[in-house]
Amino acid sequence: MTSRTKPLARLTALFREFPVVAILGPRQVGKTTLAGQYAESSSGPVHTFDLERPADLRKLADPMLALEDLTGLVVLDEIQRLPEVFPALRVLADRPRRKARFLVLGSASPELLAQSSESLAGRIAYLELNGFQPAEVGPKLVDRLWLRGGFPRSFLARSDAASFTWREEFVRTFLERDLPQFRVATPATTMRRFWTMLAHYHGQIWNASELARSLGQSDPMARRYLDVLANTLVVRVLQPFHVNLKKRQVKSPKVYIADSGLLHALLGLPTTDALRGHARAGASFEGFAMTAVIEALEARPHECFFWATFSGAELDLLVQRGDRRVGFEFKLSSAPELTPSMKIALSDLELRHLWVVHAGKDVIRLAPQVTAIPLAQVATTRLW
Repeated sequence: MTSRTKPLARLTALFREFPVVAILGPRQVGKTTLAGQYAESSSGPVHTFDLERPADLRKLADPMLALEDLTGLVVLDEIQRLPEVFPALRVLADRPRRKARFLVLGSASPELLAQSSESLAGRIAYLELNGFQPAEVGPKLVDRLWLRGGFPRSFLARSDAASFTWREEFVRTFLERDLPQFRVATPATTMRRFWTMLAHYHGQIWNASELARSLGQSDPMARRYLDVLANTLVVRVLQPFHVNLKKRQVKSPKVYIADSGLLHALLGLPTTDALRGHARAGASFEGFAMTAVIEALEARPHECFFWATFSGAELDLLVQRGDRRVGFEFKLSSAPELTPSMKIALSDLELRHLWVVHAGKDVIRLAPQVTAIPLAQVATTRLW
């Protein structure tokens, strides 16, 4: 029911091209489990270092000495705790005959990204792991997935109440234990307030001044808080797209809580009935469906945008690769209709196609280049 065959296939493909692969994602999203599945499918020896264990940290006090004679697959978990290992990995990756492949797992700290990019440029590939997706759980469980989110322990909990409790505890632990490891000195109570405020702005245009004023902080400090949550992959920042038009276009990003279950925990929505009756239900579905589309397309962050004009035309998601553009709208409806905004986006952005992802069960042709499809069919539809 919850097979992670697609991320595993992507990981296998990346190792055909790169000596070092990093799986990035928030804690508890399943990085270690995925690494274990890959290790089971690999031939040769497997060496695992969990950098949250003091004994393993001591073994890596001299990274080169500890790693240079190892063969097969070397797994380094929670790598952000030991960024000084990256220069050693660069040397080992450049050996004429590679004796080992290196799989590093991290919670995407800014230090991890900067250090690995500098030391391992051209040698490392990144796989950003999201939680369970609709295609992995099946159509009958999509509503549960939307409510509980994709974190395995949340989705697989014995009840909605148990899932909600797990997510509340995740938020507390993340703020009190995890963020300090990234050298974030902001009090947990302040970050909790900010994260909760972002939940109420989920799917809206970022307004630093408004959020900063509510927090009693400066605009740059509000932006720093946003960067912290985005860099730890619990918030998605979607950049605006611009085209050469005689229309004023929005230039600020949109913000989303990356996991729908965490969004609902921050909003205090423990049940499906509470969710569907909430004012942010449509925005919640938008973020949930958007993640499913991005995952299905394996789209990179630099390929994903939204578009909006001050006259009211907008597009929830635009994916651009080369000179090809495909658009997506997300509707919490079983029978979406073609809107003037869709027509404008199709024309002004010169879209190859516009897909309207909805909560119903039917495929509906709204126009020659506009098709409405159920969320449950996103992974099996040729979107590109």
